[in-house]
Order: sequence, then structure tokens, then C-alpha cells
Amino acid sequence: MDNPKSHPTGNAEKNPDDWVTGDEPMTGAQASYLKTLSEEANAEFDDTLTKAQASERIDALKKETGR
Repeated sequence: MDNPKSHPTGNAEKNPDDWVTGDEPMTGAQASYLKTLSEEANAEFDDTLTKAQASERIDALKKETGR
């Protein structure tokens, strides 16, 4: 069996739909970053998103703002 520590970034990026805690409220760090990105994109900030939803929204806003 391959040691996962030998490839530390191999599983670092998971689909948010597969997250075990994806349905929990977004973290404080996610909320802060999402608020900043929302302001830069002149988009509405939704403070009710789950961790998974916030991650997907952050990715979309990063593309939109060129970050």
C-alpha cells in the first residue's frame, strides 16, 4: 500500500460534495474571505452558506475577480 504522506498534495483537493463536514456552517476564515471577494465582485454576501457551498462560491468569485 502506498504511503499517503509520500504524496502530500495528492488528495489535498476534494470535491466539496464529498466533504464529511461539508454541510456544517462555513468557517470564520471562509466567511471573511468570502465577504472580501463578494465586495470586490460587487456580489451579495450570503452568511448562511455551508462549508461546501462557501468553498464553491469562493472558487467562483476568485475566477470572477481574477484572484
